Amino acid sequence: MRMLLASLALCLPWGLALAQAQPPSAALSTTSTTSPIYNAEMASAVGADDYGMKKYVLVVLKTGPSPMPAGAERSAMFKGHFANINRLAAEGKLALAGPFDGVDGWRGLFILAVSDIEEAKQLTQTDPVISSGEMVAEYHKYYGSAALMLVNDAHKKLAKKSF
Repeated sequence: MRMLLASLALCLPWGLALAQAQPPSAALSTTSTTSPIYNAEMASAVGADDYGMKKYVLVVLKTGPSPMPAGAERSAMFKGHFANINRLAAEGKLALAGPFDGVDGWRGLFILAVSDIEEAKQLTQTDPVISSGEMVAEYHKYYGSAALMLVNDAHKKLAKKSF
């Protein structure tokens, strides 16, 4: 149930944005097989299939067996965590990342722009919070909008500060 709610929470803003970007009649139409606003160059750049979708791996980060106490070592670990996130995003491997509220040990998520869980595992092992045991990762194949690949560039235009 939690995964369903998380998936819906991730998809809802895109659905609303798409509905608002089209005239009401176009947003409600189910008979058209092509969109009049289709951008082939953009679709190719983000790796979209014919439905504007892409395969990803959703990674749920949960509290691990070795939480690190507050202090300089923990601060350095999280500095490395954020550096790793930025590196993966710059390489086009990370579409989205962010924290959860910590309830039930749920700490955060990555949506990796890879279709293979083994590759996702290799990428997450480069993160200090995973390699230290501060967090553990749970992996799920996810099929979602290829527009997620545009989030990192858009985010740069919104952030006054970086981690």
